[in-house]
Amino acid sequence: MSDDVKDAAGGSAADEGLFSGRYASTSAVFTAVMFLTGMAALAVVPTLPTAARDLGGVALYPLVAGCFVAASLLGGVLGGHWADRSGAHRPLAAGMAASVLTLLIAGASPSVWQLAAGRFLEGLAGGMVAVSVNTAIGQVFPERLRPRALALMSACWIVPSLVGPPLAGLVAEWWSWRAVFFGLAALTALPAVAVAVVLRGRSWSPGRTGGPAGAEEAPRRPALRAAAALSLGAALGQYGVSGWDLRHLLFAVGGFGLLAVFAPRLLPPGTWRAARGLPATVLLCGLGSGVFFTVEAYVPLMLVAERDASAVAVGLAFTGAAVAWAAASWVQGRLLESRPRHTLVAAGAVVLAAAVATAAAGAHPAVPSLVAGAAMVVAAVGMGLLAPSLTVLSLFHSPGRQGYASSSMQITQNLGQVTVLGFASALFNAVSAAGAAGYGAALGVLLPLCALLAVLAVRTRGA
Repeated sequence: MSDDVKDAAGGSAADEGLFSGRYASTSAVFTAVMFLTGMAALAVVPTLPTAARDLGGVALYPLVAGCFVAASLLGGVLGGHWADRSGAHRPLAAGMAASVLTLLIAGASPSVWQLAAGRFLEGLAGGMVAVSVNTAIGQVFPERLRPRALALMSACWIVPSLVGPPLAGLVAEWWSWRAVFFGLAALTALPAVAVAVVLRGRSWSPGRTGGPAGAEEAPRRPALRAAAALSLGAALGQYGVSGWDLRHLLFAVGGFGLLAVFAPRLLPPGTWRAARGLPATVLLCGLGSGVFFTVEAYVPLMLVAERDASAVAVGLAFTGAAVAWAAASWVQGRLLESRPRHTLVAAGAVVLAAAVATAAAGAHPAVPSLVAGAAMVVAAVGMGLLAPSLTVLSLFHSPGRQGYASSSMQITQNLGQVTVLGFASALFNAVSAAGAAGYGAALGVLLPLCALLAVLAVRTRGA
């Protein structure tokens, strides 16, 4: 879509903003979509420990927590593949419709298995929506408006990060965790309809990078198959570590075997041995994300199942973590911008280690539950230093291949989450009969990973 195109009134497209002229309705729809996507993503998570406890599935909680991430990997690849072929509006509309359906499925769960299935389908839909929105921005908006549109999409997550978790906690505490899912489904229904209606008449330009469609088809199919295998492997692995019998062992071996076979096909060569530059940067992204995600999974579960904390308190811990991450990210980008990026990665790893130690100490019954909740905030500070620095380094190491680097970072982030959570869950279920000791074991295994992060940070060094 050219910047030179004149609108129907005869004005120049260069005079239009995101919320004026031909782009107003599209911008409004995208804003609503991302706002509610952020609300659903951030509001549902604090209610999952309560739901798992009420459904008698605490042992399967890692599966419930991890299958969303596993499915989002496939959803992102599927959405991007579909958007390139026929325009981003179709996978976006399909993803929004699926989001409504999956929220209803999860909210109506009579067992933890249906809850896990609902979360898996939510991850599939969420991955499609996230990738489709970013692709749609490139297909609908002119180049001069794309940075503003991307900034707007990021801003749409600010309010959900502040009000979503505590509001969901209040609803779960005063009414039911099911009401959170049903309420979000009702709120998401209108934007889902708007996506189908408003974007139908837009001009789309799939495959805008040029080249015949058939030439691009071949490399996408292996990526799609590999992503499907990774999602399946992650889900099987999460189930496998939820028990200690032969059946669970076979599922775990099969699941993590799929990850070992197919992950290297989607990651830079040398990632597993932390080769200097992009491979080490990608690996550390996965390790850091895995540590933080495991803390974020087990601390709320511990607060609800062991300390009988309210859903409101858990929601406030998530809000505090979101604010802390944003503040630390701002500090590293403004006040510490002159510091070498690899030193900020190491500093973030040290802060993460302090958070893990705090969370493990908070598992002891004699320690106030506030300590464990505070660990989530401290961990977010570490990630606020570490994650943006790794992103900057990945772009530095891949001139002309930023898309490849971004995709690799996203993949290893998801893999790190499901893999680290899987190993922590195996330890948790091995000693869960001992009560608080199970949480201590699950969290304690993260400390060596934090040390590895700090040691390997120098291998991400830029010029």
